[in-house]
Amino acid sequence: MPRGLSRGVVALLMSCFLLLTTAACGGSGDEAVHTGTGVAATASPSPTGTFEQQRLAKTRFVANAGLAAGAAYQWIVKPYRAGKFTKGADGRTFALVKAGLAGAFTYNRLKAAVHNAEGDPTLSKALAPLSAGIESLKDMGTKLRKGEAGAGDVGAFESVINSVKDAGKSAGAEVVDKVPSASQLGS
Repeated sequence: MPRGLSRGVVALLMSCFLLLTTAACGGSGDEAVHTGTGVAATASPSPTGTFEQQRLAKTRFVANAGLAAGAAYQWIVKPYRAGKFTKGADGRTFALVKAGLAGAFTYNRLKAAVHNAEGDPTLSKALAPLSAGIESLKDMGTKLRKGEAGAGDVGAFESVINSVKDAGKSAGAEVVDKVPSASQLGS
């Protein structure tokens, strides 16, 4: 057997072994734990779980809101201000397709950010008034792609993004624009 192939087989076997032993040792948190005295005690979650969940909620919120803000600015607001969406502009079709993708991506990431914010009480309260504004962006990607979006529509994107960033900042989760890659935008 070639040397490279045997390493692959060993790695595969080790992975399977680890998965099987991990699955065999696992259990749900609601199961009884035997204490050795014959009396079963119920396992309880650790108190750090809530803290970790909240900390990760803010981190995930910042990541998703940052991607939404970066996409909206890079492929919607900036090209609109440069006149790329006007009839007869060079590269208009390509700019409109990218804006449509960015619109759908932005809406998706904003919805994910709102979901993440639900894990943190302060963030959740700060974003609660913005749900209607975020929901209003739902069909904006299609409108942009078809070239039917106007100044008010682009302004709505910018306004919602700025409101989300302000809400995050007030809750201690400052959002910084992060432009997504083309592959992130397409997925």
